[in-house]
Amino acid sequence: MTHPIIIIGTGLAGYQLAREFRKIDQTSPLMLITADEGRFYSKPLLSTALTSGKNADTLTTATANTMAEQLNAVIKTHSLVTHIDPITKTIGIGEESIPYSKIVLACGADVVKAPLTGNAVDQVMSVNHLHHYATFQELIKNKKNITILGAGLIGCEFANDLCNAGYEVHVIAPAKAPLDLLIPSSVGKLLQQALAQQGIRWHLECIAHEVNKAPNGYRLTLSNGQHLDTDLILSAIGLVPHIALAKTARIKTQRGIVVNRYLETSVKEIYALGDCAEVEGHVLPYIAPLLNCSRALAKTLAGTNTMVEYPAMPVMVKTPTHPLAICPPPKGMPGDWQIEIENNNVRALFYNEARQLQGFVLTNDAVKERMNLAKQLPALF
Repeated sequence: MTHPIIIIGTGLAGYQLAREFRKIDQTSPLMLITADEGRFYSKPLLSTALTSGKNADTLTTATANTMAEQLNAVIKTHSLVTHIDPITKTIGIGEESIPYSKIVLACGADVVKAPLTGNAVDQVMSVNHLHHYATFQELIKNKKNITILGAGLIGCEFANDLCNAGYEVHVIAPAKAPLDLLIPSSVGKLLQQALAQQGIRWHLECIAHEVNKAPNGYRLTLSNGQHLDTDLILSAIGLVPHIALAKTARIKTQRGIVVNRYLETSVKEIYALGDCAEVEGHVLPYIAPLLNCSRALAKTLAGTNTMVEYPAMPVMVKTPTHPLAICPPPKGMPGDWQIEIENNNVRALFYNEARQLQGFVLTNDAVKERMNLAKQLPALF
């Protein structure tokens, strides 16, 4: 019997790849390994679960045992892979050594730790996995005031979700407006205003320096000298691809695990996809790129080498108070935004110097135009 293809990670990337592979090859040995319980769920739903009345159990759509049966695969849960040896073609889990035929790294991303001092730093939360959400939901019971660090996608989505659930929400960020890395500040300010009308309080152009325990929760000291008392702190300042495991095999890494369009790493028969992967220089921690990668890589693993394609892929921001669809232009591209605002509907189009459409931001009713506009954009590759 040949050694298995091993997928490290049972998030959306790992499970989606396994499903796509089984559509083509129903019998080759397949093993998935995860450090947690291996439950199948949709990670993007974590930042809207309160509004929809979901908890960790109801977000789960299948257990590891169910997935193992569906995928005709071995799934090893609560198993932390500590190293990969490409010479012997084995991976290590503690003292156990497991041989492989091919490996796929689908190990996701790690949260960026907020640069805080104080005696309560270890009590600042982040939600990056299902078990984090279960802990978070338990901790916010009987709380009234939640402070979020960060005004990017996840920070804004959690702010809207917590507000919908009746919490007083504060958001602290160094930017002049929310989503500043993705959209024009004038459009970000409209999102800020819409969420402020729902009760969210913004503390922009500053950061939290210090967090200390207080009689009824925590006290944050901000860089502008202000203090903020809160019941709980959620850090959402960003994610970085998980590359530590790849480094044990001396795989080339930059921001993420460097792969080509076949999702091949610099080491033979080791691949990567999802939030940990840097595909032709692009780190895109969104669903559409992941789905494209899983379909292409499944074909490659089954014997038909297939390059992944990245068309223009709009991202829906889950802020129901002020919905947005965004497709940012390439970073550093010369050009300008043309912004139309009508009845709080924004249509912001980015044109390069040759007057070619390269990106867009749409809000509210204008969001309906996203797929038509996406067809007008050049593919990434």
